[in-house]
Amino acid sequence: MKEVDIKDFKITSDIKIEDLPTSYDLESKKKKIKRELRTVSENLAEIQNRMYAHGKYAVLMCIQGMDTAGKDSLIREVFKEFNVRGIVAHSFKTPTALELRHDYLWRHDVALPERGKFGIFNRTHYENVLVTRVHPEYLLNENMPDINSVDDVNDAFWDRRFDEINNFEKRIANNGTIVFKFFLNLSKDEQKNRLLRRLNKPTKNWKFSPDDLDERKLWDQYQHCYEDAIDRTSKPHAPWYNIPADDKPTARYIVAKILYDTLKEYEDITEPELPAEQKAKVDHYKEQLEKE
Repeated sequence: MKEVDIKDFKITSDIKIEDLPTSYDLESKKKKIKRELRTVSENLAEIQNRMYAHGKYAVLMCIQGMDTAGKDSLIREVFKEFNVRGIVAHSFKTPTALELRHDYLWRHDVALPERGKFGIFNRTHYENVLVTRVHPEYLLNENMPDINSVDDVNDAFWDRRFDEINNFEKRIANNGTIVFKFFLNLSKDEQKNRLLRRLNKPTKNWKFSPDDLDERKLWDQYQHCYEDAIDRTSKPHAPWYNIPADDKPTARYIVAKILYDTLKEYEDITEPELPAEQKAKVDHYKEQLEKE
């Protein structure tokens, strides 16, 4: 199977989404890709166990993409081998009344993973510079002092919001959270195929909403907003990765491999040793147990 190189997916300069691949050939059959994914997932789970004992790092994995990009199934498959105590996933939907009484980053701040755990944001704080940029009228629900109408939403507002997001990610990175941001890059044709499958398969009908078609009409606007958001916020401490998402097994494997290849370089993530006094008595403790 073709080797995955992180550099092929990490975004380090300004992008045009139309120039980024939505498919990637791993030169292998799907069964082989799935077996390799399971192996990488098991290796990631071992790293997380060490992280849990070590207690100094957390991992935040942010997933963004257009509707039907495969976010839910990616989370399920990549983390299938994890101990449930070590992972927490949050799916951010329309803000609740309580969340709207706080600033827009509050609900993301309180959902951050504690040290030792993996946290997953399925849709993320970037919805606040994507959906709200395509639909600025949504911002009126936030009841901000300086936004009384859509006309108040200007370039300076978006500049400020991007600065806030960059500062948020810099703060958590400085305090031990390793940040990954994955853009599941789905082609418009493949989205059409997936929406049709939802309609054609009765057990998947519940996933479909007429709003999906309305949002699809705004495809080009969303692509522009994604480009600007990624360009402004892909930083060394919180990089974006373009994940070709037209084939789900391939996308899952690439994400898992990026996580693993990055985290295995953290050589300081080790299990803590027993205090010297207890370590010296290990044989004594074993002898006590064996005599029971």
